[in-house]
Amino acid sequence: MKHDFDPTVLREYDIRGIVGETLTADDARAIGRTFGSLLKRTGGDTVAVGYDGRVSSPVLEHALVEGLTAAGCDVVRIGMSATPMLYYAEASREEVEGGIQITGSHNPPNYNGFKMVFQGRPFFGANIQKLGKLAAAGDWTDGAGAVTTLDILGEYVERLLEGLAGIDADALSGLRVGWDAGNGAAGPALEALAERLPGEHHLLFTEVDGHFPNHHPDPTVEANLADLRALVADKKLDFGVAFDGDGDRIGAIDGEGRVIWGDQLLMIYAEDLLKTHANATIIADVKASRALFDHVAAHGGKPLMWKTGHSLIKSKMKETGAPLAGEMSGHVFFADTYYGFDDALYAGVRLVAAAARLGKSVTELKNAMPEMVNTPEMRFQVDEARKFPAIDEISQRLADNPGPEVEEVNATDGVRVNTRDGWWLLRASNTQDVLVARAESDSEEGLTRLLAQIDEQLALSGLERGETVGH
Repeated sequence: MKHDFDPTVLREYDIRGIVGETLTADDARAIGRTFGSLLKRTGGDTVAVGYDGRVSSPVLEHALVEGLTAAGCDVVRIGMSATPMLYYAEASREEVEGGIQITGSHNPPNYNGFKMVFQGRPFFGANIQKLGKLAAAGDWTDGAGAVTTLDILGEYVERLLEGLAGIDADALSGLRVGWDAGNGAAGPALEALAERLPGEHHLLFTEVDGHFPNHHPDPTVEANLADLRALVADKKLDFGVAFDGDGDRIGAIDGEGRVIWGDQLLMIYAEDLLKTHANATIIADVKASRALFDHVAAHGGKPLMWKTGHSLIKSKMKETGAPLAGEMSGHVFFADTYYGFDDALYAGVRLVAAAARLGKSVTELKNAMPEMVNTPEMRFQVDEARKFPAIDEISQRLADNPGPEVEEVNATDGVRVNTRDGWWLLRASNTQDVLVARAESDSEEGLTRLLAQIDEQLALSGLERGETVGH
């Protein structure tokens, strides 16, 4: 017996594909068998398994469990859950040495996939490629593992509430917050959390529905925040929080309906955390605003720019001991009094806590941020075989002949170029056949000049910044 995957599903950070086309129950069974075999060979034998609210998830979960037990692993099934609930089950139980969440994250309803943790570390990149090779060779262990179930919701919500430790509940009694679960897997946990939080909470779309009937569950796309914005305006709430389909990415708006982007949320979290963790390293990805890195330094922290990708960021946190990290995409990681994984529900609790400890409303914190002129994340199609070589060419040109306007070139992930006008970024996506561009200045004129530099570099490599494509 052996199994070949469609090559498009073995991605950098996870395994993901179109159900019935590039991803089937046979794939799920092979993932379980191979992951289980890898774990058994390193001395582990227990894997936690959860799944999101997509229509295809229960079938894939059943096949995944079959594969894991056939490899000889015991399985702890936590059922329908947000991805951070699976991470919590893996992190909080000594006997659990691996975890797999079946989720399509923020992709359309016909997608699904697998996010994995292996002995406390993210399972990605070369690990996923190794999984594919072992499956193709049928290089598996044999066994008959046991299956148990675990209802973790109540315990998980209790742990979330510890994010408010040290804050007087009376001080939060006047708090009024809107929450949008987007019909994603975080809905039931959000309902249980809101019942326990001090203050007044208004919830949208907590019923789990894999068809996502109200709006697409990606809080980084401003159009998907329209319902939350209307709720905050109608009820005159203090701020609003939104989640993606599996609850590991957060979006937010202030009391005036303005989006608080991922790097701006990190500014709030960093200012709060650095009061008790002086000189701490705070990590953000290469797409984050210069304002964030300046803000961290101004409050006594060490800003560290790192590669985009939740698995890459989590690995860098372990390496550096950073207590906080985040991405523009809304993944936020707390390792000060939490576990270091991306949990949007916990990030929501910590936003409440940060505002309380800093003694300012979320709207006041947003008001204090510098006004920057920037582009959204621009993604445009480039042939898969061309995307990385094009970035290498641009990087080499800038090294050989940077030009008078270039002050610094950072090649951490693609090329991020600092000039007197601000900065611009070009990087190849690890998960799609696209290049990603972003630019930021303190003036419209400066932004225009930065975009012209991007276009010039693309043209020199025979490319152009075409129509922006989705995630």
